[in-house]
Amino acid sequence: MAFLFLMLMELQGKRIILGVSASIAAYKAPMIVRELIKQGAEVRVVMTPSAEKFVSRTVLMNLSKNPVPMDMFEDDIQDGGSWHIHLAHWCDVMLIAPCSATTLARLAMGFYDTALSIIACALPKDIPLLIAPAMDSDMWEHPAVQRNIQTLIQDGSIIIPPAIGELASGIFGPGRLPDIDVLLAHCSHILSGSEVSIQRAAAPSEIEIHEEIPQRLSLYGKHVLITAGPTFERIDDVRFIGNFSSGKMGFALARQCAKQGALVTLITGPVSLKTPEGAIQRIDVESAHEMHDAVMKHQSKQDIIIMSAAIADFTPDKRHEGKIKKGDSDSMSVMLKKTTDILSELGKIKSHNQILIGFALESHNAMEYGKKKIAEKNCDLMIVNLANKIDSGFGGDNNTISIIDRVGGIKEFPTMTKDACAEAIIEQVLIFGDQS
Repeated sequence: MAFLFLMLMELQGKRIILGVSASIAAYKAPMIVRELIKQGAEVRVVMTPSAEKFVSRTVLMNLSKNPVPMDMFEDDIQDGGSWHIHLAHWCDVMLIAPCSATTLARLAMGFYDTALSIIACALPKDIPLLIAPAMDSDMWEHPAVQRNIQTLIQDGSIIIPPAIGELASGIFGPGRLPDIDVLLAHCSHILSGSEVSIQRAAAPSEIEIHEEIPQRLSLYGKHVLITAGPTFERIDDVRFIGNFSSGKMGFALARQCAKQGALVTLITGPVSLKTPEGAIQRIDVESAHEMHDAVMKHQSKQDIIIMSAAIADFTPDKRHEGKIKKGDSDSMSVMLKKTTDILSELGKIKSHNQILIGFALESHNAMEYGKKKIAEKNCDLMIVNLANKIDSGFGGDNNTISIIDRVGGIKEFPTMTKDACAEAIIEQVLIFGDQS
C-alpha cells in the first residue's frame, strides 16, 4: 500500500527512541524494533523497570545493538554525565509503545523517576513525542486517564489512538496497541512534516465508535488527502476572483479522518480556520494552480483523496502588476481562461486501490449533474449539495448532502452539521472500500 512506501522513505536513516512500559502489549516491542531497523532507522530502546515483567531487556539490547536503560543511575549507561540529555538530543522522534496508564500519569504529572520518563522530559521542543497507549477498555475510559491524555496533548505530545478489538481480559473494545505498520506510519508521517505544520492528536474521548460499521473497517494508518476552502485568482495586487467557500466542510472531513487514526494531508485555500487536531499536515495555497501542484505532488502516496475544495473554474488570462487604477472609465474587462480540472486529472491517473471522492455543488438538477460528473471524472463517490438552499453549501455550519456511488446508488441525508456530514461521508467511504 501507499503508506508502506512512504515509511521506507521517511524512516531511512532516522534516529528513533522506543520507550516500552508495563503493558501486556510490551511483548510486541521486539517486533517494533525489528521493523524500525528493517526500514533503515537507528533504534535505541528505553524501558520502565516493570516492563521487564513482560519483555526481555536482553532481547531488546540484542535487537537494537545498544544498551537498554531502565533506571536513571545505571553505571552501564553513564556516558559523559548527562546521559539522558545526550540521548534525548540524539533522536529525531521518540515513540512510547506501549504506554501504560501508570506511565501516562507519570508523564502528565511530571513525575520523572524512571529512565523512560526522564528522557521524555528531556526531549527538545522540536523533537516529537508519540505516545501509543495500550490498556483495558475500562482503564482507557477512566476519567483520570482521559485527563492525563488531555494534559499530554496540551503539552504537545502526539497521541496515537488505541485500536479496537479483543483485549487480554477478553473484553472487546478500545485499548489495543495499534498494528506495528500503523505505529511506523505515524512515525513516518510526523518525520515527513518538516515542510508543513504538524498538529497534535485528537483527544481519545472524542473518538466515536459506531456499531453499524464493522470494526474491520478502519482508517488507522491510511493516508488521506483532503482539499478545502476556495481559491483566489488574482486580477491585480489587491483584487481577485473567488467564491464564498469557508473551508468548514473540508476541515470537518480532516477532523473526522484524524479522529479515526488516518494520516491526513490537508491542502487548503485561503481560510480563517484553525487546523484540526490530529496527525494532519496542513498545506496552504492560494490559487487553483497552486492547489493543482500541491495535490499532484502528494496524490501518489494516498489511499483516499477527497476533493472538497471549491476550486475556481476560471482565472484571469493575465495578472496586472500593482493596482489597476479606476481612471475615467465606467467599465473594465477581464479576460479569463480555464483552470486545470484537478479532479478529472486524478480520475485519469488514480491507482486501482485508491478511492477518489468528488463534490458537486449545484443550483438546480443537482442529482443529474452529480451522476454525470461521477462518470466523467472517474470518481468512486460524489457528494452532492445545493448552492441555493438553506443549510446547504457555502458558509454555514450545516449542510444537506446526498452521496452517489459509482454504480448509481444514492444515499440522501437530512440537514446536519458539517461535522455530522463528514462522519456520514467517511462511513460511506469505509463501506465502499470494504465492498470494492
